[in-house]
Amino acid sequence: MPIVFPTASALHNAFSSSTPMTTLRASRDPPTRSKYEARSELYGAWSTVDDAKKKTAQLSDAAVKEFEKASSAAQAKAGHIDLYSPKYYAACTLGGLLACGLTHTVVTPLDLVKCRRQVDSKMYTGNFQAWGKIGRAEGFRGVYTGWSPTFFGYSAQGAFKYGGYEFFKKTYSDMVGEQNAYKYKTWLYLGASASAEFIADIALCPFEAIKVRMQTTIPPFATGTFNGWNQITGKEGVSGLYKGLYPLWGRQIPYTMMKFASFETIVEAIYAYLPGKKSDYGKGAQTAVSFTGGYAAGILCAIVSHPADVMVSKLNANRQPGEAFGAAMGRIYKDIGFRGLWNGLPVRIVMIGTLTGLQWMIYDYFKIFMGLPTTGGAAPPEEK
Repeated sequence: MPIVFPTASALHNAFSSSTPMTTLRASRDPPTRSKYEARSELYGAWSTVDDAKKKTAQLSDAAVKEFEKASSAAQAKAGHIDLYSPKYYAACTLGGLLACGLTHTVVTPLDLVKCRRQVDSKMYTGNFQAWGKIGRAEGFRGVYTGWSPTFFGYSAQGAFKYGGYEFFKKTYSDMVGEQNAYKYKTWLYLGASASAEFIADIALCPFEAIKVRMQTTIPPFATGTFNGWNQITGKEGVSGLYKGLYPLWGRQIPYTMMKFASFETIVEAIYAYLPGKKSDYGKGAQTAVSFTGGYAAGILCAIVSHPADVMVSKLNANRQPGEAFGAAMGRIYKDIGFRGLWNGLPVRIVMIGTLTGLQWMIYDYFKIFMGLPTTGGAAPPEEK
């Protein structure tokens, strides 16, 4: 029969050992734990949060590697890009095209409601009510009415605006000298952005006319960009595409002046507040600063340019054939009054703030992709 209990000699040897009981107990007993704590010897060290963090880090590392790989390939194909060379301006032009065309197209549903409420403030009581009503009447496609002229128009505008801004900023800076360019930098930003937007609006205006008419006629007067182009030129000639150019300049030039000057100023202030220099921060941090500065600038842009934006919508929708520009503006203002010039402002603040933040983020991210420095936050020139 096997022995179940220890023998007397075994107990004597154990208690008479030179090793203290506390040491034996400590070596045998597991560490003290809460009654709610799982037994680590039975379960592996696993956590949903830790696992998610690990997977996120792996995806992030993979994305960074893919970005670096694509960036290196693009830079190798384009060749070295010197600052302020024709290649540099071409890259900035492409970056502006991507930044503006994509972002404006994404927010087409907001733009649709804004334009319709500007033309008829009683049409909808709110954004969600408007989207629901449009969706029930016209389907999901109806919520994106005008996306095609929006994409073509704002792609062209973005190309001329960002590429032109870089060109005019450098040109005007060279004209006044490095020291004066820094001393009067805000005036330099304002002048360069105004010059670029003047040209960009000539490219935008025909597509803006088509977009506004599509969005403010129910059902839309045209099925797409080229159909709308043919309908307008067939009835009114090419001038029909440009009858909103003056108010477009009135809206877009102050908007862009505020957009670029305030962005440069805000970004410079952010880097001045942060420890270290701009060059000390990585790609992600610099694009985050670009988005923050862009969003803040966009809010200011929306407020400054909103009355002209309302007038553009009204003129494209309601200006009579052959009616003089001044007479049309006077008639519209008499109908809507000063308060009417601010219809749709909250929607536009959200739209323009988001747009501007995303545009600067995409634009600067593209510049990083091509091996170029991001915009804003430059150090002052050295004293000579």
